[in-house]
Amino acid sequence: MITCTRHNAPGDDGDRVLLVMLPGVGIAPAQFAERGMVAALHERSRAIDVVAARPALELYLDGTIAAALHQGIVEPALTQGYKRLWFLGISLGGLAALLYAAGHAAEVEGLVLLAPFLGTQGTIAELAGAGGLAAWSPSGSMTTPIERRMLIWLQDFLARRPARPALYLGYGRSDRFAQAHRMLAEGLPKDRVVAAEGGHDWDTWLMLWRQVLEAAPFRTTIGDAR
Repeated sequence: MITCTRHNAPGDDGDRVLLVMLPGVGIAPAQFAERGMVAALHERSRAIDVVAARPALELYLDGTIAAALHQGIVEPALTQGYKRLWFLGISLGGLAALLYAAGHAAEVEGLVLLAPFLGTQGTIAELAGAGGLAAWSPSGSMTTPIERRMLIWLQDFLARRPARPALYLGYGRSDRFAQAHRMLAEGLPKDRVVAAEGGHDWDTWLMLWRQVLEAAPFRTTIGDAR
């Protein structure tokens, strides 16, 4: 139910990180390497191993995506000795990363969301009509159960600002989901948000990824308090 490719880092540092890359609809795991995202990472961070994973769409639809990621990727990684776990999610993969964090925040050091899918157009209109994510209420909401679970966790996360998971957001200003991205950006520290000219495409995502890497998100272990 989860298709994976692995790219081990060239370095041999002891404090290794595992980065799980999750793609959007119709994107094969191999494209993270083919499009230069793995190379861009290893140019700067030589102790980060990558698992590029595409969960089956059924896992989103039946609400078991977080459990499948935990069983199929995270538990084996913990057994292998990884102590630092990050997720990078593009588009629908961003939703998967958030849903995993919602159920397993203690295991996640950080999230990088590039053009994340945060709900249907109806859901985004509902958020905007409420005055943004902070003002939105799940009471009477027309969101789907999976959207609601993610939004409730995200709303609480933005209100509490816990030290972990760290959350970085990148989006193209012409992305079709940019309205939702701007609402999320309002609740994040400015140094954890990057925006660029571009839409919902690989060229923009690679540009954003390079900008996130300039902030050195993996440089130090994220602590338990700010």
